[in-house]
Amino acid sequence: MKKILKYLFSLILSAVFLYIAFLNVNFSQVIEYISHASIGWILILICVMLLSHYLRALRWKIILRSVKKDTSIKYLFGALMVGYGVNAVVPRLGEVSRAVLLGKWEGVSKSSMFGTVIVERVIDVIFLAISVIISALIWSGSLYHSFPWLKTSLYVTIFLMTAIILFLYLIIKFKEKFYGLLINLLSKISPKIATKAGHIFEMLIKGFGSLKGIKNYSITIFLSIIIMIFYALSAYIGFYTVGMESIKPVTFGMAWILMSISGIGIVIPTPGGTGSYHTLAKSTLVLLFGFGEEISLTYAILTHIISYFIFIVSALLIYFIMDKRQDNFFKMGEKELEKI
Repeated sequence: MKKILKYLFSLILSAVFLYIAFLNVNFSQVIEYISHASIGWILILICVMLLSHYLRALRWKIILRSVKKDTSIKYLFGALMVGYGVNAVVPRLGEVSRAVLLGKWEGVSKSSMFGTVIVERVIDVIFLAISVIISALIWSGSLYHSFPWLKTSLYVTIFLMTAIILFLYLIIKFKEKFYGLLINLLSKISPKIATKAGHIFEMLIKGFGSLKGIKNYSITIFLSIIIMIFYALSAYIGFYTVGMESIKPVTFGMAWILMSISGIGIVIPTPGGTGSYHTLAKSTLVLLFGFGEEISLTYAILTHIISYFIFIVSALLIYFIMDKRQDNFFKMGEKELEKI
């Protein structure tokens, strides 16, 4: 029942955002814009998106070096795309799915795999916050005036990330003392919570412990920067898929700002960012860049459909081609979810 309620909440949240995105929009005009979308630019956008996901798989390989040096990029990319496909349907379940799947394919601990997924997500949030700060610096007007909630969200994110990093540092540096103290305190509140916390802490320690050495840190940071650039490039190419460059000049800086703000919509727990991405992408295009509501919503719908198509098709193809024991995979996934 708890899982059903969580999923219903994500669906309701998605519906609310979609209602806001489609409010006062001439949908027939949106359909007209979509029908004239450039097939050539769509194909280029698909290639750039796939390349950005390949770079993510490569970064995951660097993070996993101390766990297993010869991790297959084929399995990493495959597990990543399956995870995205699952997230497109059930928010956050994809993180567990790809950890379980890669753990099975590579024959390594699933808890350590999940720990590295958490590391990835922490890195993503940090770089998303940095991209928003860069957006505020490169935008000629006041970004926070158009999105008054953005500054507060940024401050909260920075505070939370600092607290999380400090917390993780204490866990890793003073593992025995800090871990034991925390588990003892939680045991007095609830033994069940203490057991779950212990399992999560174990995964965190394994995950952050896997990223060792200045070289690995440097490569991870470098790849994270390249990934953000590719995300912005995807946003930039998106302008050309619906012909927005013919309405007014578009720049890579505009794409970077759009990528940063709409990226927050992906973080919100809606299935595949449905609704939340549409609302933030449309709002950015209308409020900051002065595009019409119909063409702005067309951009959001088309780019989201393309990414959705990539995730679902890739997940199905990779899963059924690369994985030979589907039933076992689902059983292991359920067990991992029960522990978390």
